[in-house]
Amino acid sequence: MLRLALFFLIVSVIAGLFGFGGISSAAAGMAKILFFIAVIACVVLFALVLIGVGAVSK
Repeated sequence: MLRLALFFLIVSVIAGLFGFGGISSAAAGMAKILFFIAVIACVVLFALVLIGVGAVSK
């Protein structure tokens, strides 16, 4: 997911350099949304690991 966010960020910068403001802002918005989704997923998974969900109990 972070790869997609980075891709949209690069598309946004390139579109901005060439003067395509609408495409640039849309791509930047998508990059921001994907980045925050990835951060939230990372925090949730880290919390699940801390409490031991999915750990093999013997």
